[in-house]
Amino acid sequence: MVSPLTHPDRTPAPDDIQLVVLDMAGTTVADGGLVEQAFDAAARSLGVEPGSAEHARHLAYVRATMGESKISVFRHLFGDEAAARRANAAFEAAYGELVDGGRIAPVAGAREAIEALRAAGRTVVLSTGFARTTQDALLAALGWQDLADLTLCPADAGGRGRPYPDMVLTALLRTGATDSVRRIAVAGDTSYDMLSGRRAGAGIVAGVLTGAHDRTQLESAGASHVLGSVAELPALLGVV
Repeated sequence: MVSPLTHPDRTPAPDDIQLVVLDMAGTTVADGGLVEQAFDAAARSLGVEPGSAEHARHLAYVRATMGESKISVFRHLFGDEAAARRANAAFEAAYGELVDGGRIAPVAGAREAIEALRAAGRTVVLSTGFARTTQDALLAALGWQDLADLTLCPADAGGRGRPYPDMVLTALLRTGATDSVRRIAVAGDTSYDMLSGRRAGAGIVAGVLTGAHDRTQLESAGASHVLGSVAELPALLGVV
């Protein structure tokens, strides 16, 4: 018998999902707006002062592109590669200090959701737009080093973060968890998470309302489902 997932335009049944790719900040990790605080440090490193018109324009772009690789954001904002790298280094250092200061926590029910998915045989991958050093700091601060099957940052996928599909496809290639992109579920709190999942061909692309973007933004970017939080994902995927 031919699997119905041979037809790539057909939505899989939730319990057909075998690989789950989850965003971190805003989706599984509550950071209370630390990205914007760290951005202030990055902006100052290049002479852009909070309160200035330039800072307001930059901050608006940061908010609109939440979920994107941070080095890509700074390349857009500051132009040349050297300036972008200085800004990114300042951002990562500031964010790391905030993490080390105990300023993050798991989204309520996130750990339990990941554990439930894995116990039910799903492969779970945590992905981020941060650099590997920052991702590792987040994982260490939460004690999540072994929580997921795999963790990915843009550098692990050739350097391109969201909204490109690369991290989702890298999760599939690295884990070998499924034979079809339609058996992948992607969940995140930003429009770029939704675009990345759609471009990868994921069967379920779920937005969550615990982070940067609202229902309208998530649905406009292609969310197949919008959940209150990642804690609702196991039920969506038929895991009780």
